[in-house]
Amino acid sequence: MASVNPCAAEIAAAVAAALGGEVRPEDLKVEAPPRPELGDFAVGMFAVAKALKQPPPALAVRVAAALQPGELIASATAAGPFVNIRIARGWALRWLAKKELVPAIGAGKVLCIDYSSPNISKHLAYHHIRSTMLGHALAELHRALGWKVIGINHVGDWGTTHGMLIAAYHAWGHEETYRPLDITALNALYVRYRAAIKEDPSLEDAARAWFKRLEDGEAEARALWQRFRDISMAEFKSVYELLDVRFDHEGGESFYEDKMPEVVQLLAQKGLLAESEGATVVWLPDEKNPLLVKTKDGTTLYATRDLASAIYRKRTWDFDRSLYVVDRGQSVHFRQVFKCLALLGFDWATQCEHVPFGLVRFGGKKTSTRGGVGGDGRDRPMLLKEVFAEAIDEVAPIIAEKNPEMDAATAAATAKWVGIGAVVFANVVPQRDKDIDFDWERATSLSGDSGPYLQFTAARCAGIRRKAGNPPSQVETADWSLLTHDAEWAVARRLLDFGDAVARAAASCEPHILAHYLLDLAGDVSRWFTLGNDEPGLRVLVDDPALRAARLALVEVVRHALEQGLGILGLHAPERM
Repeated sequence: MASVNPCAAEIAAAVAAALGGEVRPEDLKVEAPPRPELGDFAVGMFAVAKALKQPPPALAVRVAAALQPGELIASATAAGPFVNIRIARGWALRWLAKKELVPAIGAGKVLCIDYSSPNISKHLAYHHIRSTMLGHALAELHRALGWKVIGINHVGDWGTTHGMLIAAYHAWGHEETYRPLDITALNALYVRYRAAIKEDPSLEDAARAWFKRLEDGEAEARALWQRFRDISMAEFKSVYELLDVRFDHEGGESFYEDKMPEVVQLLAQKGLLAESEGATVVWLPDEKNPLLVKTKDGTTLYATRDLASAIYRKRTWDFDRSLYVVDRGQSVHFRQVFKCLALLGFDWATQCEHVPFGLVRFGGKKTSTRGGVGGDGRDRPMLLKEVFAEAIDEVAPIIAEKNPEMDAATAAATAKWVGIGAVVFANVVPQRDKDIDFDWERATSLSGDSGPYLQFTAARCAGIRRKAGNPPSQVETADWSLLTHDAEWAVARRLLDFGDAVARAAASCEPHILAHYLLDLAGDVSRWFTLGNDEPGLRVLVDDPALRAARLALVEVVRHALEQGLGILGLHAPERM
């Protein structure tokens, strides 16, 4: 994708003009050079050289000679096939004064994004954090770019597993072990029933029979299912509130119960249905196994519901992009669903994308909703809210030690957001497809590649403004031309890339791009502040009123960028730490 850095479009236009209008600005790739001493931007001549049938180095010399210093460009030099460009700092700093860091390039477009989507009657365990927070970040990235976003929690509340739970409740629900009937008890019943199936396979038939009764609308099955769902959704909501995560649609799989018959009908009309071992299936091109649409009992499956949901979402919201943030173990399933949509004649099937991610490990072990024993003797997983509680306990003494003047309520709120932020950031900073191991010490560190380090940098900026007496914003009125030191420019130059980082992270569904950008920005800010400790003339709060105002303006834009970036990733930016 083309860079959305505000300088990039201007540079591309200037280079295109230097080539005599023989290429379009959008055909030029404007990027940062490998080393900052080479310049602020570099434009490669490879693509245009092929089109113009000239050697790239010769074109680079031609362009560099044509780009004379002016309002935007300070200098241009040829370096082999590249043109290295330094921009006029005054132009860039005046743009920062507008504080419009992210362009609304998605205005008028619609994103549907399916994320978190846990199964009812099970906890939100630690491994649910990746789908939840990667999805949240992708939703917020698109919102920042002007997209209309429909966040969807496609809760797993339909299928044979719920028949298992009803059967388990009938078998053992009366026992004292399952009182009160909360989500822990529901999960324990589920785990026990699955274990019992290994000893008595006929129990699987009983579970399927109960799900058939549920799909047929039997009153008892429906009442129990609704009770289990209500218990589960209340538990999920308590965790989502901790994370400040909200959804626009939480219908779940059951929402599509009355919409699945149309799917089967459409498949039949296209002649796509076949029978395999008693089940109703669709055979797909280049797929070894078929897509199952109905079991031999006549009940529906994940695929039936996902086909129905895709059609519903397109009809309801007319999305331009539809993302499914689900672990990579479901890659084959989504590939088959999207192929089936295409066979049905829906050209928008290409707008549907599976966003897979790697495994989550805690202490070197993959977390699971099907293992572990709690202190009450019940089988249960490592709960996400328990991980948050431990993280909060980990950082609370650090917050108290560094802020002895902070009142108890503020200290507790700060510890909450720093602790939760530490866990969240540890799950969004790696590349999405990487398996990750959660490391307590690294995640909660106030230095290094951690969420608390970014939060501390934002709080540090807020602290400088407090020390200055919290003056009114001077971003638009300050004399930015006074910021002439290289350390200040490094910060300003990095801020120019904020919108580009957001756009690239959204386009590639890789929140780690923004996470690493924020770490780089915090590093630039830290170096500036550290130099100020050694060089009093570089401090923000100098005596010169005009220079003081300019530096406070730069600090304010930094704080704004960190606050927005952290918010996109699901972290708060505390005022004090």
